[in-house]
Amino acid sequence: MSDIEIRDERAAGRLEAVAGDEVVGRIEYFALDAPERALVPVHTVVEPAHEGRGIAGSLARELYAAARREGVAVAPLCSYVVKWAERHPDEAPAADPELLRAAKEWLVAHPGRF
Repeated sequence: MSDIEIRDERAAGRLEAVAGDEVVGRIEYFALDAPERALVPVHTVVEPAHEGRGIAGSLARELYAAARREGVAVAPLCSYVVKWAERHPDEAPAADPELLRAAKEWLVAHPGRF
């Protein structure tokens, strides 16, 4: 993983893992404003040639670290991030059910976004 840089492309809604000039993995997410501010990961993708190198886990870890730095919650809708959070409760606090409901409603209201 030392050759992988993780970049937050907030305007595009992507946290990207970059090797050289190639994006080898990403978490697609959106920022929720209400009922509280939160980052909401929706999809995690790692390019097949780069699977098995811990890239998805590093992306999830960085997403939660970014949320901590910003003082916001994470409301994971991505199945990978949900499972990662269950395995790392010390790094990934459980999301409030109301926040998860609001994130799901936002996603339904924006069907073309993801």
